[in-house]
Amino acid sequence: MSTKNTILKRYDGRFKDIFEEIYQKQYKQEFEQKNIWYEHRLIDDMVAQALKSSGGFVWACKNYDGDVQSDIVAQGYGSLGLMSSVLICPDGKTIESEAAHGTVTRHYREHQKGKATSTNPIASIFAWTRGLEHRGKLDGNEELKRWCHLLEESCIETVNSQKMTKDLAICIHGLNKYDLEKISDGSS
Repeated sequence: MSTKNTILKRYDGRFKDIFEEIYQKQYKQEFEQKNIWYEHRLIDDMVAQALKSSGGFVWACKNYDGDVQSDIVAQGYGSLGLMSSVLICPDGKTIESEAAHGTVTRHYREHQKGKATSTNPIASIFAWTRGLEHRGKLDGNEELKRWCHLLEESCIETVNSQKMTKDLAICIHGLNKYDLEKISDGSS
C-alpha cells in the first residue's frame, strides 16, 4: 500500500492507519501462514519499485493514485490499450468492468478531420468479455464463458500475427520502425 503521508499527514496518514489496523486484526496471521506480507511505502518509492520490478505484488492505492499510477504501469509495460479494470463488490456478485484508458475522443476528433488514427480496441473487448464471463459464471452458462475466452484468445493471436494498432507497433518495433499500413495488414 502506498500513500504520501509525509505531506498529506491527516488524510493519507489516516488511510494508512486504517489499512494497518485492519491488516493487523484481520489478515496478518493468514498472510504469515501463506508467506506473504503487507508493507506501507511512500508513493514515489512504490512507483519506482513498480517500474523496476518484474511484479509479484499487489498494490493498494487511493482512487486518484491508483488511476494515475495504473496508467504509468500500463504504458511502461506495453500500452493503455491493453489494460482493463474490474471492480468487484464484497458479495462477489456485482462487478464493474471497463477499459482503463477512458474514452478516445482525441482519436475521434482526428478522424473527423480526415487524419489517420489508430485506436486499440483490446481493452474495450476485454472489458466486455470480463463482464460477460462473470455473467456466465453467475448463470452457470459455460457456453458464454467459453465464448469470452475464445474472443480474448483471438485478440492475442491477432497481435501475435503482427496485425496491431499503432501503440503496440511502436512498443514492439520502435517509434522509427513502424509503418501503420504494413503493420495493420500483417505484412511487416
